[in-house]
Amino acid sequence: MGSDTGLENSKRFLATWLIGGLVAGLSVMGLCAAWPELSPLSIVGRKKKRPIRVYMDGCFDMMHYGHCNALRQARALGDQLIVGVVSDAEIIANKGPPVTPLHERMIMVSAVKWVDEVIPDAPYAITEEFMRKLFDEYNIDYIIHGDDPCILPDGTDAYALAKKAGRYKQIKRTEGVSSTDIVGRMLLCVRERTSGDSPSHASLQRQFSHGHGQKKFDDAGSGSGTRVSHFLPTSRRIVQFSNEKAAGPDARIVYIDGAFDLFHAGHVEILRLARGLGDFLLVGIHTDQTVSVNRGAHRPIMNLHERSLSVLACRYVDEVIIGAPWEVSKDMITTFNISLVVHGTVAEDDDFEKDNRNPYDVAKSMDIFKVLESPLDITTSTIIKRIVSNHEAYQKRNDRKGESERRYYESKGYVSDDLIITCDVMIILITERLIIAYYTKTV
Repeated sequence: MGSDTGLENSKRFLATWLIGGLVAGLSVMGLCAAWPELSPLSIVGRKKKRPIRVYMDGCFDMMHYGHCNALRQARALGDQLIVGVVSDAEIIANKGPPVTPLHERMIMVSAVKWVDEVIPDAPYAITEEFMRKLFDEYNIDYIIHGDDPCILPDGTDAYALAKKAGRYKQIKRTEGVSSTDIVGRMLLCVRERTSGDSPSHASLQRQFSHGHGQKKFDDAGSGSGTRVSHFLPTSRRIVQFSNEKAAGPDARIVYIDGAFDLFHAGHVEILRLARGLGDFLLVGIHTDQTVSVNRGAHRPIMNLHERSLSVLACRYVDEVIIGAPWEVSKDMITTFNISLVVHGTVAEDDDFEKDNRNPYDVAKSMDIFKVLESPLDITTSTIIKRIVSNHEAYQKRNDRKGESERRYYESKGYVSDDLIITCDVMIILITERLIIAYYTKTV
């Protein structure tokens, strides 16, 4: 009787084991059918394959945090991000004159911390020949672009070939800013200075800079108008741009501050030099009010949060102080454990030493202040002067681009810009790890 009971229990155990194994096997097969890349052989083979390389191109003229956020999203779709920077000639032919020349745009793109490789003189439209070059020579797996349409002068889609090849992926456009918008802010500033408008109209430029009003238009320009930025900063976006590491207890912390308005190649190069003087670079971003007091009522062009995101995206920057004080105090130096305070020779406020309230007096008295020779003779005023000197051409370019942006905002739909891990996705990730663990032991 006892032996019969034992035999029966053994049969039940075996049946349970077999059914459980069958269910698990079917579950894995189902996962592999839905996601072939999760199949055991694919996963094992993947460990030996090269990294996934994604490509994104652009003009990156007047580069801003919207460009940087696009590159951040693109990088999340692969292991390595290769960026094509469109040539000056191609921009002129398709959009109008660029504000920043190719060599400055190359510096800007190369400095973005999510970029692994840069291709200069990329074509504006991806031709069959260039696409084959991307796939064969650069080993590109996917071509990335935002959800806003990129239409060529002949009315065709610039990414039609990539879509047809099944090698195209889309990301969400960063709303609230564009190169067209930034140029529009400066053009409006120019018109205010020359037209002698009333104070009520002059206040519109401040609305441009600070994003007040969701959808207002400039009535001083041509019929199409210029869209007023409506940037909504969130703590999540700040986190996405921030670095995870903090300065170690023995780190040599270098501090540099400024407005960093219209973040440009000159900013990048001085930050690169500053970072080379220590282990950790802390950057202070002055408030909008501080910038206005020191540089005039029409500054800054970009508001505090916009400027902070641009600086955070730079690979040479470890941390920023959002709304840093004008004067570097003893308490501030102690709080952040600053070892060295630096300032470039080329800056909007390069006559600070003549001021009765020299912001670096304390750092000088502690013998921790150093003036760095700026590698490039570029300031925010340099960029504004480029716009002013050729404002008619940029106004025409903005009128054309402004119309396409208006259509985008009227017809846009929701596109997520992040990978959200749900419970189902978590189960898949756990299953993948189990499969890898099993096959690496048996294969």
